[in-house]
Amino acid sequence: MIEVNGVVSEALPNTQFKVVLEDGREILAHLAGKMRLYRIKVMPGDKVRLEMSEYDPTKGRITFRQG
Repeated sequence: MIEVNGVVSEALPNTQFKVVLEDGREILAHLAGKMRLYRIKVMPGDKVRLEMSEYDPTKGRITFRQG
């Protein structure tokens, strides 16, 4: 897994988000299970850390909200 940082640009249904990465790409990301379990809120404008697979660079999983 590749870890990258980004900023949430849009909230979509079913806890999915559009995230703009540091290099300018925009990807679709969903919340990790622990973030859903502990009901951590993610809003547009929040800085987040994502895990991305090296096989599909257009999707990711949000693992940490930085604020």
